Amino acid sequence: MSTRTALRICPLCEATCGLTLTIDEGRVTHARGDREDVFSAGFVCPKGASFPALDTDPDRLSRPLVRRDGRLVEASWAEAYEAVAAGLGRVIREHGGESVAVYLGNPNVHTVAGGLYPPLIIRALGTRQIYAASTLDQMPKQVACGFLFGQAFAIPVPDLDRTHHLVIIGANPLVSNGSLVTAADFPGKLKALRGRGGRLTVIDPTRTRTAELADQHIRPRPGTDAALLFAMVNVLFSEGLTDLGGLQGQVTGVEEVRALAEPFSPEAVAAHCDVPAEDIRTLARALAAAPSAAVYGRIGSTTVEFGTLCSWLIDVINTLTGNLDRPGGVMFPLSPTGRAPRPPKPGRGFTTGRWRSRVSGHPETVSELPAAALAEEIETPGEGQVRAFLAIAGNPVLSAPDGERLDRALAQVGFMVSVDPYLNETSRHAHVVLPPPPPSQSAHFDFAFTNFSVRDNARYSPPPLPLADGRPDEAEILATLVMIMYGAGPDADASVVDEQAIAATLAKETADPHSPVAGRDPAELTARLTGRTGYERRLDLMLRLGPYGDAFGTDPSGSGPALTLERLLAHPHGIDLGPLKPRIPEVLRTASGKVELAPATLVADVPRLRRSLSDHRDGGLVLVGRRHLRSNNSWMHNVPALTGGTNRCTIQVHPEDAARLGLTDGGPARVKGDGGEVQVPVEITDAVRPGVVSLPHGWGHHRDGTRLAHASREPGVNVNQLLDGSRLDPLSGTAVLNGFPVQVAPA
Repeated sequence: MSTRTALRICPLCEATCGLTLTIDEGRVTHARGDREDVFSAGFVCPKGASFPALDTDPDRLSRPLVRRDGRLVEASWAEAYEAVAAGLGRVIREHGGESVAVYLGNPNVHTVAGGLYPPLIIRALGTRQIYAASTLDQMPKQVACGFLFGQAFAIPVPDLDRTHHLVIIGANPLVSNGSLVTAADFPGKLKALRGRGGRLTVIDPTRTRTAELADQHIRPRPGTDAALLFAMVNVLFSEGLTDLGGLQGQVTGVEEVRALAEPFSPEAVAAHCDVPAEDIRTLARALAAAPSAAVYGRIGSTTVEFGTLCSWLIDVINTLTGNLDRPGGVMFPLSPTGRAPRPPKPGRGFTTGRWRSRVSGHPETVSELPAAALAEEIETPGEGQVRAFLAIAGNPVLSAPDGERLDRALAQVGFMVSVDPYLNETSRHAHVVLPPPPPSQSAHFDFAFTNFSVRDNARYSPPPLPLADGRPDEAEILATLVMIMYGAGPDADASVVDEQAIAATLAKETADPHSPVAGRDPAELTARLTGRTGYERRLDLMLRLGPYGDAFGTDPSGSGPALTLERLLAHPHGIDLGPLKPRIPEVLRTASGKVELAPATLVADVPRLRRSLSDHRDGGLVLVGRRHLRSNNSWMHNVPALTGGTNRCTIQVHPEDAARLGLTDGGPARVKGDGGEVQVPVEITDAVRPGVVSLPHGWGHHRDGTRLAHASREPGVNVNQLLDGSRLDPLSGTAVLNGFPVQVAPA
C-alpha cells in the first residue's frame, strides 16, 4: 500500500486547526498543519502533531465490552446492543425513562455524532436527569448571555483580528489555544495585535504564558474578578465614559446598572481584590479610550463563586464602552449550519429553574442539572432515583467534585452504558462499553465551534481512513441507542433516525413563512439531499438551510456562497466566509427585543457579591487550576508524547508561602480541602502570587480496572477530590473549581 496524504480537521481542542495526515499501510504516521486551510493556515500545536499517537493508541478499545460474571469482556456489536436493550429496557419498564441519567462529556462537541445524536437520545428517554461538562466549565457564560440576549448560545467572541485593546480574564489562550473563542494560532493573533499598535491586558493571579506577553498584568486574589469588574463599571459611570455607540436605543437597564455599581468604587474593592484602586481606574479609562476593545473571560472567570455575575459584567463593560457587536469589539459569529436569519422580533426570553433536582433542589440551567449533584441522585432512594446511567464521552469521576463519592455511586447503579474509546475511571463501572472508532476513521464538521469562530468559515473532513470491517461509526452507535430507547430493539434500522430528523426539520421549515423553503414540498427537498451517510445528509440539509446555503436553489439574492455538502467536498481546505459582521437585531430573543443589561435574576445576586467585599482571606491559601499546552482535561494523559516536561501534576507554590510552610521544591505536600486531601509534589515558583497555589486538573489515573497503561504509570492526583460539591455558583449550578480555600503542609 503506497504512502498518501489526507486532510483532517483536528478534534483535540477548540482551535479546530486543519491537519495534513500522512497515511502509510493503513495507519496515520505523521501530522502537520495544513498550510492551505482557510482558517488555520498551517498552524499546529503539540496536540495536533501527536494525532497519530492518539489515533493508534494501543489502549483504545476496538471491540465492545460487556460485563459478565462481574468482569468486562469483549463481545460482538450485536451482543453489546442486545445487552444494552435488555439492561436499559428493564430499568425503563420498571422505573420509566426519567430514571436514566445522561452525562455528556467535553469530547461530544468535538465530533459530528456528538453534535447530532445526544439530543435525540435524551428526547427518546424523556428524562430530566441531564448532566454535562457545562456545569464544570462554561455554564455561567451561557446563563449570563441567556439573560442579556435571550438565548444561552448567543455568546459574543472577541474580534481578535481587528481589536485595539484585548483584556483577557482568567484565560491562558497561548496554552489552551482559546476556549469559547475559536481562533487557530492565538499566539500569531496576539503578535498581530501588538504589531498594529494594540494593547494586551491580562487579569490573572498567575503569571501564565499569556500574561508574560501582556502590556499589563493585573494579579487579583482568585475569585474576586466580579468585584473588580464592577469597580470598572463604577469608573465608566462616575467619569462619564459610557458610550453605547451603535446600540443606542437598543439597550435597557443602563440606569439600573449605574445604581448597582455605586457601592463598588475602586477604593471599596481594592483591599478585597488586592489590586490598587488606581490600576482599576487606569484600565477602565484605557478601555473607554481605545478605538476598539474586547473583554474576554474564560474558565478562571466562570468556575468561581460569582461566575455568572463575572460573565455578565464582562459583557456589561463591552456594552457600556460601545464594543458590543462592532468590528474590533465582541461580535456574534454566524455558523454555516445555523438558522438562516429571520426578521428581528422579540422572543420569549431566558429562564432557569424550570425544574429542580430531586435531592438538593438545584435549579435547572439550559436543561441541565449540576454535575456535582449526580452522585446524590444515584445514592438517594425514593421516587425519581437514578437507576441507570448513560455516559457519552465523559469521565465525571475525574472531572466532577468528589470523584471518590461518584466512584462509589456508579459502582451501585443498576445499569450503566458508556460510549467511550477508553476504559477509564468512569467507564470501568459500565455494564456495556461501546467504543467509537478513532478520529482517522471519522468524519468531522465543527457544529459547536463555528458558533465561536473569530472568522466565519465552513470546513468538512470526510474520514481519512475506512472503518475496520464490521465496525460501526460513532453516528451509527448513537443512532442505534436512539432506536433502543424508543423500544425498537437492537436490530432496528438505525438509518431511520436520520431520515426522521430530516423529515421533522423540513416539515417545520416548509411551514415557516420566513424560511427560505417556505411552502415547498418536503419530499422534493429530501430527494435533493446528497451524502453517503445519514449524518452527511443531515449536514447537507443544515448547510442548505443555513445563512450561507443555497436554499435548495431558491436563494433570493443569488449572491451568497450557496453552501451545500457537495460544495464543501469540492473545497477540502474549507471556504472562507469573511470577517464577523454586526448582527445584534437578529440575535436577540429577549422579551423586550433589546439587550437587557439588568436582568432581575442577576440583579438579585448582586447583594451577595457586595457582602463578599469584607472577605479578604488574609493568611489563607486559595487554589486555582492550571492548563497545559499538551493536555486537554483527562483524555490525553495516555499518550507518551503529551506527558512529561512541563505537563506534570505538581502543586505550584510561591517562594514566600513555601518558606512559611516548610515546603521544599520537589518534596511532597499534603493538600486538604472540603472534600478530602491529596499528596502531590511541590513546585516552587513565583509564577503564582503569594497566597495562591495551583494544581492542574484531569489527573488521578490510579484506580484499578482501567486500561490506561501510560497514564497509570504517572497517575498524578485528582484536584477535584479536594471538593465535596457544596461550593456552587447558585445562578448556574457550576462547581467552584477555582479560588477555593485549601490547607497545605509538608507530607
